[in-house]
Amino acid sequence: MAGEGLRERKKRQTRQHISDIATGLFLEHGFVTVTIADIASAADVSVNTVYNYFGSKEELFLDREDDAVEWLASAVRGRRAGESPAVAVLRALRAEVVAVSPRVGLIDGYERFMRVIEESQALRSRVFDMRRRAIDLLTDVLTEEAGEEQSPLPALVAGQLGWIQAHVVEHIQRELVAGRTAAETSRSALVVLDAIEGMLSDRLLEYGTRPAAV
Repeated sequence: MAGEGLRERKKRQTRQHISDIATGLFLEHGFVTVTIADIASAADVSVNTVYNYFGSKEELFLDREDDAVEWLASAVRGRRAGESPAVAVLRALRAEVVAVSPRVGLIDGYERFMRVIEESQALRSRVFDMRRRAIDLLTDVLTEEAGEEQSPLPALVAGQLGWIQAHVVEHIQRELVAGRTAAETSRSALVVLDAIEGMLSDRLLEYGTRPAAV
């Protein structure tokens, strides 16, 4: 990465190595069965080293948690002039789906990842918490922009946009588990996105529209 020092690069590489080893073990043996000691041994590092990079097994499996939690807020913060939060999220989701992006689960073999989550109550709870945190973060962004802390609208809009993202991702997961390829699922997800947009009210689609550049 540009501007990255040797020490930072080694730390990033070590973190990724541990994560890759852990994911492989989880997929092969299941989340509950694999221990931190198993991961440390397979990665040829100490248990303490694993804990230096990851606070728990859940963090090891969901190693891109921060990116997932921040995705909605980032899409809204970066929206274009004349664009509303809802339109920005729909546009960003379409871009991910068209690109057959792993960020929305569009990767062949992803159903193995999903089965590990389904078999673990701890992981299911963590994913649910990630979605809640994503909506809370988006609520904070919309509240700050609106400048009306007592208004219920930012939370309502954030909840709707969180539902849109979750519904698309869950559709993708169901299709992959059913045996569809990532490319086939991408096409069907676009149909779902079109259907969702057609159901949204003008008030939601226009809420928080960023002023057009003068």
